[in-house]
Amino acid sequence: MTNNPKQPLAYALTVNYAGMVCLAVAVNLPPVLLTTLSHAVGGEAGLTNEQLGRIGSAIFVGLVLGIVLTGPLADRMGAKPFAVAGSLCVGVGLGVLGYAETYGAVLLAAFVMGFGAGVLDMVLSPIVAALQPDHRASAMNWLHSFYSIGAVATVLATSLALRCGVAWRSIPVAMLPLSLLVALGFLGMRVPALVAEGHERKRLRRLCREPYFLAALAAIFLVGATELAMAQWLPAYAEKGLGYSKWAGGMALVVFSVAMAAGRMAGGLLGRRVRAVRLMLACCASAACLYVVGSFAPWPPVALAACAAMGLAVSCLWPSMLAVAADRFPTGGASMFALLAALGNFGGIVMPWLVGAVADATTVSWGIATGTIPALLLLGLLAWMGRRIA
Repeated sequence: MTNNPKQPLAYALTVNYAGMVCLAVAVNLPPVLLTTLSHAVGGEAGLTNEQLGRIGSAIFVGLVLGIVLTGPLADRMGAKPFAVAGSLCVGVGLGVLGYAETYGAVLLAAFVMGFGAGVLDMVLSPIVAALQPDHRASAMNWLHSFYSIGAVATVLATSLALRCGVAWRSIPVAMLPLSLLVALGFLGMRVPALVAEGHERKRLRRLCREPYFLAALAAIFLVGATELAMAQWLPAYAEKGLGYSKWAGGMALVVFSVAMAAGRMAGGLLGRRVRAVRLMLACCASAACLYVVGSFAPWPPVALAACAAMGLAVSCLWPSMLAVAADRFPTGGASMFALLAALGNFGGIVMPWLVGAVADATTVSWGIATGTIPALLLLGLLAWMGRRIA
């Protein structure tokens, strides 16, 4: 079963793409508000870099829990109820953020939004893989390009609102209706089975005995760490490390997200002609170089340009890694995607906190530079994986 004859494939894909935009709102709204939240709930002294890093980490703690708790259940109950519930959780988190008065309430909002985003992250990729089983690499890149489109829209709308003097609390509340529309869209959608009929799902216990799958888990952890070290800290780094205004920091994240969207769309077009691992190797090498330039270039415009260009460098890493695993283990089901996504987002827990901790001990530039480490480790791991593709 791929789709309902009365329900065109385009409708099913559109709902999933909208779900990815909803996910992007949950993940990208807090970073743009970091310095605003520092003054709003941190008192006269504001929040420390480590406390700001904890906000990003709270999002990804929620993400990982959402993925781990619901992934195995989706193989038994189907993906539809979780897609609806995940969308609604994002809406609840946005509401809590809009009315947060304390730092603890901000952390709670970030966690709830992250949990909803994790549930969505867990189901969207396997649904789209089931809808387009013959072109998974292309399908994954197209799906995840809408994460970047959502990130651009979120960052641009938030930055414009703040620049025009809109109260920051109004922003998450204004974005809340999107989650309700996505939930309604999934309610009206016939969601396909995540493992093709006539095939038995390969259990995680068996998958975790496969050296290649263990390598894929390590690789996607490093992918998440490489991407999110920059994505979660770019606006704050532009302000605190490079001396730019809040507006310029927000626009740098917009450029980062536009570059990521363009890269994933290009990956969607190239996915049928270029091997995924080869494409990832090129992206990873570029990311490592850009981290060095972005951290240590003596001219702020060059450093900021390198940071924004990271969006293009990391664009294909996450969706292509999911596609590589899905092609190698086509009967892994939602549980496989859940474990992959959990490990990838665990990188998002570690790196925002680590960047903040290193920045407190040294400088923000050295904090950002820690992103070079997972990029270099990933480069070596991808080279190993590329030699083992049949």
